[in-house]
Amino acid sequence: MLARVTTFAIDGVEPRRIFVEVDIRPGLPAFTIVGLGDIAVRESRERVRSAILNSDYEFPQRRITANLAPASLRKVGPGFDVAVALAVLAASGQLDASSLAGVAVYGELSLGGELRAAAGTLAAAEGARRHRIPALIVPAQQAREASLIDGIRVLAVSSLRAAVDAVTGRRMPPAPAPIAAATESLPKLDLAEVRGHAFPLEAMQIAAAGGHNLIFEGPPGTGKTMLARRLPSILPPMTRSEALEVTRVHSVAGLHSGGLITTPPFRAPHHTISAAGLVGGGNPPRPGEASLANRGILFLDELSEFQRSTVEALRQPLEDGRVTIVRGQRALVFPTRFMLVGATNPCPCGYAGVGDRCSCSEVDIRRHQRRLSGPLLDRMDMHVDVQRPTGEDLLAEPVTDSATARELVTEARERQRRRLDGTPANCNGELDAGLIQSKIRLDDGGQAVLSSAYLRGTLSARGRHRVLRVAQTIADLDGHDLVNRADVHKALSLRQRFAGAETLVA
Repeated sequence: MLARVTTFAIDGVEPRRIFVEVDIRPGLPAFTIVGLGDIAVRESRERVRSAILNSDYEFPQRRITANLAPASLRKVGPGFDVAVALAVLAASGQLDASSLAGVAVYGELSLGGELRAAAGTLAAAEGARRHRIPALIVPAQQAREASLIDGIRVLAVSSLRAAVDAVTGRRMPPAPAPIAAATESLPKLDLAEVRGHAFPLEAMQIAAAGGHNLIFEGPPGTGKTMLARRLPSILPPMTRSEALEVTRVHSVAGLHSGGLITTPPFRAPHHTISAAGLVGGGNPPRPGEASLANRGILFLDELSEFQRSTVEALRQPLEDGRVTIVRGQRALVFPTRFMLVGATNPCPCGYAGVGDRCSCSEVDIRRHQRRLSGPLLDRMDMHVDVQRPTGEDLLAEPVTDSATARELVTEARERQRRRLDGTPANCNGELDAGLIQSKIRLDDGGQAVLSSAYLRGTLSARGRHRVLRVAQTIADLDGHDLVNRADVHKALSLRQRFAGAETLVA
């Protein structure tokens, strides 16, 4: 007898519909799973057998073949367990096969028949809605996560027997508790704790308002890390679509099982991280820190201490907003729309340019600077020099606080959303060459300053585009759409390490 159940495979962060087909025929007892599954899928035979027996059902002592179709797509993980078990019960006549129509199943089985959480439940729920499947069976502990997707009925069960009762209608599980609206909590780290640093604080607001990449450079102990870790406190709230995107990536990575992630992520990996850990990889491929920081901030402290090959791997994700991992003729795409924030010292000892404290030779300084390539630095929108605050700064009142800065940033983002409505971009930092040409308008003074800087050869074509994007963000913060001379000047000054001081001359 043949039975079929619908489930989902997670391909990168995208759900792919899978049909679990089970056929039971006379012959020597055997249980075979085909369909290009990994070790976890092949091992599900033992979990399914034990779960069926320990749930007081009969495991057929016949020849059982389970096919995961389409067979050309590689299947990874234990999320197919429940679907295989239900298909075996239906094919053996212990469950009405027609009751499985209109239901998708996703979850792992324990040997005792309990359902366990499986990574990627949110993606599976999105797949069920996409394919217009009215109901989805998931483990009870992941019901809140699956219920984030509207348009499907989530059947949260805790055991295989409860799953059978749910599909047959004998005992329907209660609906998942509604997710309370997200309440905005005060940030633990606030800009009010910062003294001095007026220019870096202004740069942080510009970066947050436009989603721009930012690098802090300065001697040790001047506040680079302190500033960077307070940047999330002024980021604007995510839209629901952005929050769902972030939650899905974390769900696929197995780092989340609950409600909607409403705050932009902040990831700060150690400088010993590998390239695969940073941009994604492994076998099977998993999202890296760049994808886990999607719609948020990727902070690389001590940037010059990262392996050069590791940091260089960020060049393509920074430009494209996604990274493609190819393993065994399989290409997986992970999103990487993040703000890159780095902090580094100007030399090995860290005190270059600070009186006579620097003990590094010119060769040491040049070798240190070569750790960061020109193409990578060219992708940074702003370079900010962070120097030691004065004694008066430490005793003075704070320049601003996170609540005030966040209000300004949110207003600037709203201007950008209205301007970019109907385009793929959400903020100025995501503008491509075509959108820059059509959406950014300069007055004559701003055009003259930008042209002068470019003709001097101190800006690349990419650098020119990045200056334009930053200048537009500065205009948005000031409340006007037309980019003027002062906006371009400030954008160039924020790119001083790359543009050169001569570009600031009118």
